[in-house]
Amino acid sequence: MSHPTFLDSADPAIYTLRTTAPGPAGRLPLTAQMLRNATSGHIFGMTQNAGMGWDPRKMLGKEFLILSTQGGIRAPDGTPVALGYHTGHWEVGLLMEEAARTFSAHGATPFAGYVSDPCDGRSNGTPAMLDSLPYRNDAATVFRRLIRSLPTCRGVVGVATCDKGLPAMMMALAGTKHLAGVLVPGGTTLRSEEGEDTAKVQTLAVRFAQEEITLEYAADMGCRACGSPGGGCQFMGTAATSQVVGEALGLSLPHSALSPSGAAIWRDMARRSALAVMAMEARGATLASVLSEDSLHNAMVCHAAVGGSTNLVIHVPAIAHAAGLRRPGVADWTRINALVPRLVDVLPNGPTHYATVQVFLAGGVPEMMLHLRDLGLLRLDAMTVTGQSLGENLAWWEKSERRARLREKLRELDRVDPGRVILSPPAARAAGLTSTVSFLGGNLAPEGALVKSTAIEPAFLDADGVFFHEGPARFFASESAAMVAIKSRGADALRQGEIVVLAGLGPASGMPETYQVTAALKYLPKAKGVVLLTDGRFSGVSTGPCIGHISPEAWAGGPLGKLRDGDRLRVRIDTRKLEGSVDYVGPADTPLATATAELAARPISDQLTPNPDVPADTELWAALQSVSGGSWGGCVYDAPRIKQLLRKASAPAQP
Repeated sequence: MSHPTFLDSADPAIYTLRTTAPGPAGRLPLTAQMLRNATSGHIFGMTQNAGMGWDPRKMLGKEFLILSTQGGIRAPDGTPVALGYHTGHWEVGLLMEEAARTFSAHGATPFAGYVSDPCDGRSNGTPAMLDSLPYRNDAATVFRRLIRSLPTCRGVVGVATCDKGLPAMMMALAGTKHLAGVLVPGGTTLRSEEGEDTAKVQTLAVRFAQEEITLEYAADMGCRACGSPGGGCQFMGTAATSQVVGEALGLSLPHSALSPSGAAIWRDMARRSALAVMAMEARGATLASVLSEDSLHNAMVCHAAVGGSTNLVIHVPAIAHAAGLRRPGVADWTRINALVPRLVDVLPNGPTHYATVQVFLAGGVPEMMLHLRDLGLLRLDAMTVTGQSLGENLAWWEKSERRARLREKLRELDRVDPGRVILSPPAARAAGLTSTVSFLGGNLAPEGALVKSTAIEPAFLDADGVFFHEGPARFFASESAAMVAIKSRGADALRQGEIVVLAGLGPASGMPETYQVTAALKYLPKAKGVVLLTDGRFSGVSTGPCIGHISPEAWAGGPLGKLRDGDRLRVRIDTRKLEGSVDYVGPADTPLATATAELAARPISDQLTPNPDVPADTELWAALQSVSGGSWGGCVYDAPRIKQLLRKASAPAQP
């Protein structure tokens, strides 16, 4: 009988072995007092440090932890030994190394830990997307456990870049308010000089199916979309928006969001962040002094001003919950979006569609904040990790050499006026920029829905800034079924005027992202202006009249799951008043109250069947978050609420 060759090795060198070794040289810097009072864990930790090669003479330095979402294995020259999931975590180890060397140079002892993260772009259209949002909660939990597992830690540097890893890191830092901490955003990838951006390139398949591009073009563009090997995508999606929000919260150093990955200025940010956390610890400050109602307010204001991803409507409440603060709700988002103008012209919102690295060169978050400060929209007394208030940081930025030189660099490199990337309020109004998010109601969304109304093309709006469409429903119970119709050129193809209904994608199914559908609707000429309604969520790069987070979701008995093909629907979005409605209106001349009652009496659609691909892990996440405030509450785990319900369920029945 033959056996696989990998059962053993033909290399005789494997038998060169030993059972003992000299061990590290030197002596632990122990004292009699330490031995009498320290825990065994503390002493053994020093033994482990020596075993890993740390010089025993340096062991009494303050200990700082660097956490990241690093993925893949890079050779010293940057070539891949094993790939990561995405460019966003491919280079963050370099930031960790810069921070670690800075700690060491100042007599501190650095530690490092990792929780890698998935790529929503890679997961789109696959069952992997069912793990995407639940991963965020799991990663935040593991990050916090890693922090607590180093009980001698004096401060934390969190390094993360992308859609779920960065919100998870912010949740972890927010839940570690007893320590000093600084967030280091992983930056952005450069634009490709001759390629499509990383948003458009994700539609190669659907454009090829519609014979809009050739196979050769798809192969060429698919290869070259990433201009550099590291960093988050080039658009203001969830990754970039999370970087903006982290800085606006005061967790990051000024002008750190959206830095070009791999550049000297990017590495320098990590070194300065290590200095900042050491200074924070030295003055006895912790993250409790940074995270506050005021800092949350500033983050929500900056989200609106930058035209950020709607996914932050989930992530910001989750960060607030981790920090023990009141979770902002729909009323808070509505109020802030009504007050705050969008001031940044960036992919995907337009109108010119600058890349995120160009936003960085134009001044990034602090430049945008100067305008917001002058409008009186910021709470300038909010403290930041610099040890200064937001107002003091902005006063520094306004007169800094960094600001002047980088804005001039944008003119030099791209011949772009930075004032056209980050606009003054009058210039933004003149350019037609509208506020970011509209929150909708109606008989299809009795508990609410949202749309990134600033990303609806002006051509689809009337003179008052209102989008209005009435048309027949095209019902789908899965993203794959919708994509078949979108790609089709036959009788089942999506027709102009139809309203795509994508039901059953709410939190009960993991709340997957539907960028595959929204991107196709954006980039296919035949689908321009097609309305999408879903109880799921969108990629931050989604644009157009795509309405998500429709509540209650279909699997909770929501009206969306009761629709049928051909049902007459009406959508109205006022992009100026940031309000609107999504309604089933029934046959012509049917009173709305009658249509609403008729829909309520219907059973759920026969097309809705449980998705067998939803993993048990995700089902547990769905159950726990559903009793903890649901998607409007951040999809978090509210431990007291969960314990209360479990106690109630296990209590003996009353006679």
